[in-house]
Amino acid sequence: MSSTTVLEMRSIVKRFTGVTALADVTLSVRRGEIHALCGENGAGKSTLMKVLSGVHPYGSYEGQVLFDGEECRFKDIRASERRGIVIIHQELALVPHLSIAENIFLGNEPSRRGVIDWDQALSGAARLLRRVGLDEHPRTRVSDIGVGKQQLVEIAKALAKDVKLLILDEPTAALNDEDSAQLLRLMKELQEQGITSIIISHKLNEISEVADSVTVLRDGRSVETLDVHAPETTEERVIRGMVGRDLGSRFPERTPYEGPRDGEPALEIRDWTVRHPVDHHRRVVDGVSLTVRRGEIVGLAGLMGAGRTELAMSVFGRSYGRYERGTVHKDGAEIRTRTVPEAVARGLAYVTEDRKRYGLDLGDTVARNISLSSLPDLARGGIVDAHRERQVAEEYRRVMNIKTPDVLEPVGRLSGGNQQKIVLSKWVLSGPDVLILDEPTRGVDVGAKFEIYGVIDRLAAEGKAILMISSELPELLGMCDRVYTMAAGRLTGEVARADASQEVLMRHMTRVPSAAGTDPSEGHHP
Repeated sequence: MSSTTVLEMRSIVKRFTGVTALADVTLSVRRGEIHALCGENGAGKSTLMKVLSGVHPYGSYEGQVLFDGEECRFKDIRASERRGIVIIHQELALVPHLSIAENIFLGNEPSRRGVIDWDQALSGAARLLRRVGLDEHPRTRVSDIGVGKQQLVEIAKALAKDVKLLILDEPTAALNDEDSAQLLRLMKELQEQGITSIIISHKLNEISEVADSVTVLRDGRSVETLDVHAPETTEERVIRGMVGRDLGSRFPERTPYEGPRDGEPALEIRDWTVRHPVDHHRRVVDGVSLTVRRGEIVGLAGLMGAGRTELAMSVFGRSYGRYERGTVHKDGAEIRTRTVPEAVARGLAYVTEDRKRYGLDLGDTVARNISLSSLPDLARGGIVDAHRERQVAEEYRRVMNIKTPDVLEPVGRLSGGNQQKIVLSKWVLSGPDVLILDEPTRGVDVGAKFEIYGVIDRLAAEGKAILMISSELPELLGMCDRVYTMAAGRLTGEVARADASQEVLMRHMTRVPSAAGTDPSEGHHP
C-alpha cells in the first residue's frame, strides 16, 4: 500500500442466498481525496461500503480490507468507527424526537463520573454545528428541522467520532438544489481539513463538481477507476462504464398515440384549491387548472414547496390537505375522487415520490406488491388466487425487466430502480386511464432511468394520459409534450415542448404571484 493510499479493498466477494452481490471488487482511495462510487442500482455500491464499515462483518465476505496500511477485520460498525471510518446511510439514522445534541452524541455521550455531562454535550454540539455551517440550537428536536439540515446533523455526528474516512450514500437524493449545493460545499471544506470521503451518487454532475476520482461498478464487479479531471472522463464515458454500452440518447424516441381518441382531454383539473392540513389559513394549492390529453405526457415543474406533490396527492383521493374547492373531470365528465379507492375506481393512479414510505410494503414479496392495487381482480370467493397472482407478477417482471431472483423475494432486498419498476407495475396492473407520476426516477441510476422512460413512453403510446412531476428539468424537457410550472401553490406558466428550455422553465418557476397561498380576508395566522 502506497503512503498516499489510505484505503485498499482487495478482491472482495460477498454472497447472499442465491445471489453474488460482489465478485472480485477492488477499490483504492488516496488520502485526502473525495472518491466517487457509481454504478447502476444493484451494482453493489452500498454492499461494498457495508463491507468496509462492518455492517457486513469480517467472515461474511471474502477478500482483504486495508486502512492506513493495516488489515482490518471489523466485527461490527462500532469497530470501524473506532478506526475513524463512519458511514452515513441514505436512510438517515437519527432519532426524530431527540434533540440535535442528543443525536450527535448518541452512544458516544460525554460523561463525568459515569453521568452524562450535558454542558459538555451542548457546547460540543454547538461547536460541531458551526463546523458544518448549521445555524440551529443544539436543543432543537430533529423532527423540527428539514431533511437537508438533518443530513448536516449526520455529518456533525460523524465529526464527533473523530472521522478520518467519511462515507456518504446518496447524500443529496432527498435534498433540493440549495441544500445539495450546501452539502457539496461542506464536503470540499472537510477535504481541506484533511478528511477523506467516499460519495455514492447517481448524479453525475455532482461527481464532476466535487470528486477527484470515480470508480465504476457494474454487476457486482469493479470496471475502472477514472481521474475526474482528465479530459477523457466525460459523463458519456462514465455512463458507458455503468451500463456496459452507449445509451446514444438519455431519452427514448417518442412513440405517438394514434388511437381514435387522440387529442381528447382525459384529465381536467379546474380551480383546485387545498389548504394546509394543520395551518388552515394557508392555501398550499390555489386555484390550479390544467388539462392532460390522451397519449400526452405533461410535465409539472416547480421548486421545493411549490405545491406539486400537494396537488397530486389531494387530487388522488384527497390524500393531502383540507379540500376547499375545485373539480376533477375525466373524459369530459366530472368525477368524484374523495377517497383513494374512489380515485382508483375512476381510472386514476398515483405513483408516489416516496416509494419506501407510501408505495411499497418492503417486507412483502414482489408478487404481492405488484398485485396490491388489484387484489379484488385476482381473488376467487374473496380469497386471492396465489397462482394467478404469481403469474401476473412474472409477466410484469419480464415486461418491466425487474431484476430479482424470484417474484417471492422481499421487495426490501431489491435496488431502488427495481423497486420503482414494481411501484409502476402495481399501478399499470390496475388499468388506469390517467397516471400521475411524482418523481418517477428519483434515486434511480441512468440505465434504470432509460428503462422507466421507455415504460412511460409505451403507456402514452397506448393512449394513457400522464402527468409527470419532476425536479430534474432535463427530464421534463426530454420526456414531455408540454410543461406547466408552479410556484407558491399556483400555476405560473404553460410551455410547449418546442418553446421549452431550462432557462424558460426556471423563469416561470421563480415568478411567485403576489400574496399567493393566503386568504387576505382572514388576516395573519400567528
